[in-house]
Parts: sequence; structure tokens; C-alpha cells
Amino acid sequence: MKSFFLTFLLSSFYSLAHAGSLAMGQPCNPGNNRLQTGTFQFWSDCNSVTFCSDQGICENKGCRSDDFPFGYPKNSGDLPPKCPKGQFCPDEGSECQDILPVGSPCQLNRDDQCEGPPNYVELTDTSGRGLNNNGSVCLNNVCMWANATAGMSCTVENTPYIVYGSQGEFIDIVSRGNCKLGQYCDSVTRVCIQNIQLNGACSADKECDSMNCMSSGKCGVAAATPTHFRVWVYILVGVGIIGGMSGVLFGLYLTHRKQREIERAKRARYWQEQNAFHQNLLKMREAARASVLSLPQQNRELPEDLLQYSDEPKAPGLQNFYDTSDLDFNSKIPPSKSKMNPGRF
Repeated sequence: MKSFFLTFLLSSFYSLAHAGSLAMGQPCNPGNNRLQTGTFQFWSDCNSVTFCSDQGICENKGCRSDDFPFGYPKNSGDLPPKCPKGQFCPDEGSECQDILPVGSPCQLNRDDQCEGPPNYVELTDTSGRGLNNNGSVCLNNVCMWANATAGMSCTVENTPYIVYGSQGEFIDIVSRGNCKLGQYCDSVTRVCIQNIQLNGACSADKECDSMNCMSSGKCGVAAATPTHFRVWVYILVGVGIIGGMSGVLFGLYLTHRKQREIERAKRARYWQEQNAFHQNLLKMREAARASVLSLPQQNRELPEDLLQYSDEPKAPGLQNFYDTSDLDFNSKIPPSKSKMNPGRF
């Protein structure tokens, strides 16, 4: 959270650090053009779409180095042109200029401002790490070729950048030299040395052939190297997925089966109670009938409903019959206040 807040705070001041606030036609001072401390980003009095001319007036930029330059609205049709081959656009963005020969002054990290050597195809860096541009480099603001070989003296440039993290800020030094590809310029001896291979001892990224010196002090694989897993990893992951799905399904089955057993037990108790209630009613009716039949002949006038059901009692009309031997039939059943349906009992 602290790192996010710090990043958000720095981003809110990005536009202020990128350029000044003066618009086109306003007076400016070319002497204020500079590289910002820590980021080495170009800054001037004028805003992002203008530059401070030698006359001290902010004018619209005449060229650009980026495909999507900062400060212009989206889908803007007023973008300055990009420079053709053989020319470059300076940091000020004033106008396209011809590339510079060896020994000419150049701007920081602007290798594209320098003219390449005759054998530029052999020296050009194609790794995408920005080691040189067409075999030429701009070191200490001077154009030179990246053709120094192992054992030869070389030129080194160490640029300290300020890096912001969750624990605060620290310095990250980027070291560049004019050695050929596969070699680096030692900052102490100023001599080109062959790059260190994988797992070799190192002290800086530039010493490793992979440009990745790990915290353990050994050269690791390149940071851009994709990670490849062995076949057994995919098999293990597949088995884990199938096992997890099977476990979930089996757990659901057990849960639902337990719920079904509970509901089945409830229904069984219900039918047992209904059957016991029905049997008690039949016994009460038989007892009443027997009591009436035991009276003298003159008092033996049976009600019609008792005479109607004088035969053997019928079995209850339940679909499922359950053993009711464990139920207490001696419990008293309160008399029903509603009239009994003679068609059922």
C-alpha cells in the first residue's frame, strides 16, 4: 500500500517534471534547459508541445522521436513529423538534424544521434537491450563506435538513477561501455572483458551474458526468458484438478444422501404416527360395539354407523405399513370435536 501511494504521488507530478508550463509565443530562457536529477529527463520552460528556441520564445515542436509523444491529445492530427533515416530529433524537439560523426557531442543515451561504423551490421545489438544503435554509442556525451575488443582499453559511463520502492529510494547505476557484443568494460581497469556465462560469479548485470546478475552473486538466466515446465508438472496439475473435482462431487453426493436419509426418517415417523392413530380409532370403535352388544335385548339398539361396520375391521388405507410395536398405544387421545366421516371409519 505504501509503494502504491508513493507511485501515485510521483505520477501526479509527472507532467510537472516532464516540461514547464509556458505555451507557444511566451518568452522562455534556453539556459533553463536541463536533465532532471535522478530521472535524467529533459526539461525546459515550455510545455510538452513546444520548445524554447534560441530567440527565447516557445515555439511548436518541429519533430518527434516517439510514435506517441507526451502532451498531445488522443488521435491528434497535429503531431510533428518523425525524422527520416540519416537524421535524428534532439531532446528539445526543435527540428531534424543530420546524424553526427565519431567524436561529436551527443545527448545522454542518444545512441541514435551517432553515425554507425562501416561494419555496423556486425556490431549492431539485436538483443533489444539497448547496448548500441547501429554499432555506435553515446558515452559521456561523445559519439563513439562499440568496437573495442577483449584486452583493449575502453570507455565506461556510469549513470546513477534514483529508484523508488516500498522501503524508500535508492540508487541504481547503469554502466555502459564501447566494447563489442559479448564483452563488457570493467569500471576499474577500463579494459574489455569477456562476458560471464550462466552461474558464474558476478557483481553487476553488465558482466553477465544474460544481463542478469542475481542477488546470490551469480549470473542467472535472462529476465525475459520464458519459464518452461516439465511434463510431470502438467500431469500433476491435471491429476490435481481431476481429483479436486471428484472430491467436490463426492462430497456433494454424501451431503445430499444424508439429507435424503433425514427426510426419509421424517416420513417414516409420520406414517407410523398415522398408522398408530388409525389403529387406536379402530380399537375404540370395537370396544364401543362390544359394549353395546353386551347390553340386555331391550337396550340393544345399535347405532346405524356401528351396525354398518360390524364386520371384521379393514386394514388401514396406507400405502406403507410400519411396525408400531414400539409405540405407546396406552396414551390417552383427546376426543375429536369434529363429526366423524362414516364413509371412512
